[in-house]
Amino acid sequence: MSAVEAVPPGPGAEPKASPSAGGTGGARGARPGRLVREARAVRVLWHREMVRLLRTKVQIVMGLVTPVMFLLVMGTGLESMGTTAGDAFEQFRSFLFPGVLVMATQAPALAVGLSVVMDRQSGMLRQAMVAPVHRVSLLLGLSLGGATCGAVYGGLVLAISGTVGIAYHPLLLVALLEVALIALLFTAGGMLAAVTIQRIQTFQVLMGLALMPLMFLSGAMFSPSGLPRWLGIVVHLNPLTYAVDAVRRTLPGELDMGGYAGPPQIAGWTPPVAVEVCFVTVLAVLMLVAAARRFARGG
Repeated sequence: MSAVEAVPPGPGAEPKASPSAGGTGGARGARPGRLVREARAVRVLWHREMVRLLRTKVQIVMGLVTPVMFLLVMGTGLESMGTTAGDAFEQFRSFLFPGVLVMATQAPALAVGLSVVMDRQSGMLRQAMVAPVHRVSLLLGLSLGGATCGAVYGGLVLAISGTVGIAYHPLLLVALLEVALIALLFTAGGMLAAVTIQRIQTFQVLMGLALMPLMFLSGAMFSPSGLPRWLGIVVHLNPLTYAVDAVRRTLPGELDMGGYAGPPQIAGWTPPVAVEVCFVTVLAVLMLVAAARRFARGG
């Protein structure tokens, strides 16, 4: 289903008021009609991403292979070091789980950005841009679709939380909402890159070079506290550090390896989870706004 099918054909101008209606009444009637049209475009583009997700069940399985390997193989291997290196490593899989959860949302969220680059090369994006809807609505629909796909992957990973000692608790639903926001952050970053980059190969290389360092320097694999000064500065400047920490502190149980792994601190101040979530949300919105402005100028 293409974006062109999402909206009725015709020029982008607002419908004229009928002669029987007054000028004020016509203006009042035009605005709700436009809002309905914009909402319909958002809904159809979101539905398009959901259809893609459901039609690629093999891709869903393959997208979960890397996070599960990190959790069950790497986590179990390092956890086994607890017998020789100390008791802290005995909880490493629980500590690693939030980072793996965030990692699982990357691929489906960024696939939306890749689809935009592919649609541009195939010409479908140009057809969508002449539809009588605002371009922000096109980006919003695609972004919400990518965030939902990422949340689905996160939900599948949360379903195996019991295997690493994390109890099934209502807090998992709160963590799932945080994961959805993080997926929106990934999607917004992918959309910003997609409306700037025109070649598929360049987009894939850039995303690969950006995501791996961001994940490894986010506190997902090791504690943000107690690092050398140069590495600690880089980790604390990484936005994903606060996203991973928010999920880790929301999940039930003690996931700090017996107090060994502390949260990030800024000049001795530990940001609350609510502040971290707000930071992720604001950053995602700013990226979407920047992508929308770039998309509008792109023509």
